[in-house]
Amino acid sequence: MPRYVAAKSHIMNWKNKNVFVTGHRGMVGSAVVRALDQRDCNAITANRDQLDLCSQNDVRQFFHDQAIDVVIFCAGKVGGIHANNTYPAEFMFENLTMAVNSIHSAYESKVERFLYLGSTCIYPGKAPQPMPESCLLTSPLEQTNEAYALAKISGLKMCEYYRRQYGVLFHSAMPTNLYGPGDNYHPENSHVLPALIQRIHHAKETGDEAVTIWGTGSPRREFLHVDDLATGLLHLCELENPPDLVNVGTGTDVTILELTQAIARVVGFEGKILTDPSKPDGTPVKRTDMTLMKPTGWEATIDLESGLKQTYADFLQESNRGQLRHA
Repeated sequence: MPRYVAAKSHIMNWKNKNVFVTGHRGMVGSAVVRALDQRDCNAITANRDQLDLCSQNDVRQFFHDQAIDVVIFCAGKVGGIHANNTYPAEFMFENLTMAVNSIHSAYESKVERFLYLGSTCIYPGKAPQPMPESCLLTSPLEQTNEAYALAKISGLKMCEYYRRQYGVLFHSAMPTNLYGPGDNYHPENSHVLPALIQRIHHAKETGDEAVTIWGTGSPRREFLHVDDLATGLLHLCELENPPDLVNVGTGTDVTILELTQAIARVVGFEGKILTDPSKPDGTPVKRTDMTLMKPTGWEATIDLESGLKQTYADFLQESNRGQLRHA
């Protein structure tokens, strides 16, 4: 069970802090940078040409030169089922190496706080629902993304062990399914929500009479807007004694059919939504247990409908500019 003392006391004074956000070009990292713009601090970022997180020497030197106070670690090599199955060695090496280099360099440089971002896919394939933090490593992982999950688990455990042994304030957060501005619309590697936005938008534009989704549409999934996640991460950075590991989500879910219908309303698609029961449904329910996070005083504020409207507006804007993310 993650260590935790229920407390809402905040000790972080952001004023003039140097906050290093890894993965700042991704959906999560860019949202964290936007949230930090509301704080009186200095957000530090570096693209891959400026810093290779897989190079121990480069990372150590960067931490030394930048005088970093806080790290919010959002970097990661991510992909869909096909990519995870095809390139497990790369997923494990890159994610593990980036985490190890960054965590140890932060310790060497006397960084005040390090918040490591994982994913709820680290939990067992047959985790209880809703998924509590305590179910970590209690049964086998989902085989399709085992390499990625093992790398992420190693990162969060490293934070936990450094905190335990050295007394540093290194801790981790596990977000649920995310969506929002800057999402990935790759035709094969995107997640269900951006994939549905793209499909339904295309159906509207081409005048299709119907959109068919895989399975019965009955599986239930939880979705968190990335801007809510960003405020949740900064909230955790402000806590005097945050949990070693904590879920960040909404604690509520919708069926895939309900999600599809909501997206259709936002997009303005008036055709039919059909299901294909001959295709697999997948896990019936996936939802995070928010019991540990709730007493800290944070909860999501962006409802799904409002979040979808914002996300679709961003999709249209980026699409018109030819800047829609496909990687």
